[in-house]
Amino acid sequence: MRQNHDRFYDLNAFLRGHFGERVQKISVDAGMTCPNRDGLLGVGGCVYCNPKGSGTGAAREGRSVTEQILEGKRNMGRRYKARKFMAYFQSYTNTYAPLDRLKALWDEALAVEGVVGLSIGTRPDCVNEAILDLLQSYVQRGVLVWIEYGLQSVHDETLKRIGRGHDFAAFERAVALTRGRGIFICAHVILGLPGEDLEKMRETARRLGAMGIDGVKIHLLYVVRGTPLEEFYRRGEYQCMEEALYVRAVCDFLELLPPRMVIQRLTGDPHEEELVAPLWAMEKEETRKRILALLEERDTRQGSRFGV
Repeated sequence: MRQNHDRFYDLNAFLRGHFGERVQKISVDAGMTCPNRDGLLGVGGCVYCNPKGSGTGAAREGRSVTEQILEGKRNMGRRYKARKFMAYFQSYTNTYAPLDRLKALWDEALAVEGVVGLSIGTRPDCVNEAILDLLQSYVQRGVLVWIEYGLQSVHDETLKRIGRGHDFAAFERAVALTRGRGIFICAHVILGLPGEDLEKMRETARRLGAMGIDGVKIHLLYVVRGTPLEEFYRRGEYQCMEEALYVRAVCDFLELLPPRMVIQRLTGDPHEEELVAPLWAMEKEETRKRILALLEERDTRQGSRFGV
């Protein structure tokens, strides 16, 4: 995100404050799977989950972690003039592997010149002391480490409805286990989940805000081809959020969060060839502008209603 606003505290502002210069995240696909796909918890994943995962698909193409990061450096260096980078292990569950494999992957990423941080996308039910000890060891070497827990909602009935395979208590346990290690904690949430109205989304913001975690990623629920959600949508059992309602929901959400919680994302980022609905989800920059415009219209900002 660009730093042309004072309405919320974004990741660029955080990274500039931490490193004193621009730092770009590079998505890495490590060829992981998920306990909600491999049979441990389930085989179909969450109702909205892209069967191909949320990453680039580079692992299926046989591209190593090093190759992916070098390509990302070339692209990001040209576009943003960045000299420092974070390796973002994004697709599927990136702590769901033997410890020696995780260490090899993370060591490989950090061996690339200019990589100063790790961001690990995972589930709150897929961490343990040993994994967090390993991540803490990188922190002790001066590496910036974020762990991104996919929560989606604080409401257990919603988590059950979307086939998440864990409850909110699992997230609370993961946060407690992570605290005190110098690891930054980010929660992923989705707005527009089946059965949730604006007040339920606001309650997710309130409860996350009260936990004192470091960051949040806000996603739009959009319909991807080949998912159970697509079947629900085509049968008329799920209706996507209109853009105006989503913009309102995001602004409400931001107002209820602590002022210094890092906002890593404001909406989703679908692949055009996979998106079923809503089509406005492709207009990511326009949605972001409308969120900022509504905050300005309200004369409000992140944290304005924190604690309310």
